[in-house]
Amino acid sequence: MSIIGVGSDIVKIIRIEKLVKRYNQRFLKRIFTAAETTYALAKARPALHLAARFAAKEAFVKALGSGLREGLNWPEIEVINDPNGRPFFKLHGSAKQASSKLNNPTAWLTLSHEQEFALAFVVLEI
Repeated sequence: MSIIGVGSDIVKIIRIEKLVKRYNQRFLKRIFTAAETTYALAKARPALHLAARFAAKEAFVKALGSGLREGLNWPEIEVINDPNGRPFFKLHGSAKQASSKLNNPTAWLTLSHEQEFALAFVVLEI
């Protein structure tokens, strides 16, 4: 097995809170899938979970080495949780195509958050 990419990102949670307050559904639909939004809005502090998912998407494109240049759209990089709560990516559209160009690597994802910041770390391995 070989690591082909690593990415990390940190997001100020208040930044996401302000964006949700200012743009509401316009912001949510531009960045997140319906499942991601539903998950976060069911939590006591939705912005904390939205910020972690936003950081994960940023970390993923950094690990790919392409940024958003490949025509990727944020909702195409979906972060969901397995039954045990472990986060993982579900790729759609051009994000799935970009991954297949790299031989569909396994994406290892970890998320963390505190009062002020959310952090994501991604390792792509083939």
